[in-house]
Amino acid sequence: MTASSHISWFDDVGLDDRPHVGGKGASLGELKRAGIAVPPGFVVRTQAFERFISALERHSPIRGSVNSIDPENLEALGAHSKRLRARVEDAPLPSELVEDIASAHTALCPESGSPVAVRSSATAEDSADASFAGLQDTYLWVQGASEVFHKVRSCWASLFSVQALGYRRRHGISEEGAAMAVVVQRMVDARAAGVMFTRSPKTGDRSVLTIEGSWGLGSAVVGGEVTPDHWVVGKITGEIAVREVSDKTIQHVPAPGGGIHSLPVDEAARRVPCLTDTELQALREIGRKVERHYGRPQDIEWAIDRHTGEILLLQSRPETVWSTKEAQPAARPADNPLAHVMSIFGGRR
Repeated sequence: MTASSHISWFDDVGLDDRPHVGGKGASLGELKRAGIAVPPGFVVRTQAFERFISALERHSPIRGSVNSIDPENLEALGAHSKRLRARVEDAPLPSELVEDIASAHTALCPESGSPVAVRSSATAEDSADASFAGLQDTYLWVQGASEVFHKVRSCWASLFSVQALGYRRRHGISEEGAAMAVVVQRMVDARAAGVMFTRSPKTGDRSVLTIEGSWGLGSAVVGGEVTPDHWVVGKITGEIAVREVSDKTIQHVPAPGGGIHSLPVDEAARRVPCLTDTELQALREIGRKVERHYGRPQDIEWAIDRHTGEILLLQSRPETVWSTKEAQPAARPADNPLAHVMSIFGGRR
């Protein structure tokens, strides 16, 4: 599989390539380097985005127009976002980029109609000190190169969503430094899917993993549309300390002609665990391996192939909630270390 100035394959990238392939693209390449199974794919590099945006800015500014927006003025933010997204989604792709994406798509999906996921991969997302998860778009079960072209532009446009613009404005993140790569990845027809945290999201306990899952594609779990099954597993011992099987009423499955839709889960399967104990232990080993590789707790998305039973990882990002709490000092040091003592004795006159 041949790379180009616009395309990189997962096999060729890692975390150091985040400026060029974004957070998701870099993470997927890094997982492959660590020997973890991920669905194959490629990344439309940030160079393609920069070239595309530069062409638009010859007519009128894109990035520069954002700097004057008050992030608390949701009406102005929404109107500006709508204009920018329309410009990006309606503009044609450069012919050279069309050829590169079409060639890579054919190599990835030699069988006509093979579905892919097209996923935003912003350069700032999934870093250790900030989480941009959910601020940009993902499209599942995309079929055909022409539809991939459209979804690539839609992913680029999502960099200018109301949520993303507001986040960058409130956190003082420069528009000049914001760029978008796009992951194009072969879809997994998932029997079950979900998330795994290599420390407890409730207590911060690093001796356990928390695993959540449901039937079908993981979008139902990530989007909060179903209450997933829930397990807490000892990281070293493998002991299943918590086992909660929910009533899983719906599942996300491929829709005819592309995309996904919700279907009711068969009554017989609604209260059946979506994972066996053997699969739980396999996920535990994968989670431990990923955490060792990255050297810090991880927030992982996983899926089990309906046809092969293989466990595949779709993403791994640093856990930020407890890590951020631990990084904050318990108390702010006083400018004068004697100030506290003096204030006590100063009141005893």
